[in-house]
Amino acid sequence: MENKYIVVITTTDQKEVAHRIAKTLVEERLAACIQIISHMESYYWWEGKVENAGEFLIFIKTSKKLYPKLEERIKELHNYTVPEIVALPINNGFKKYLQWIDENVINS
Repeated sequence: MENKYIVVITTTDQKEVAHRIAKTLVEERLAACIQIISHMESYYWWEGKVENAGEFLIFIKTSKKLYPKLEERIKELHNYTVPEIVALPINNGFKKYLQWIDENVINS
């Protein structure tokens, strides 16, 4: 199977930002589906010390070709200086679901 689908992951500490990112990306058809998981704890290095924060984990399903536009849009909508934006390939999946992704994102 051609590796043309991805799951993009980002996080934020604000529920409103998570919902703004999700709603905007779906409305703009940069993503077919987005899930938000709340009540997650993150530990990380920031400005020379270990920090921890409650965060919302955002899973974004889209096509690989849309990644550059999607990354730019997330950066515009995000409240972090350096947001986590990572893409993981979808190597296999239910064919009808993957077709559904194609049908629900922009063709560019």
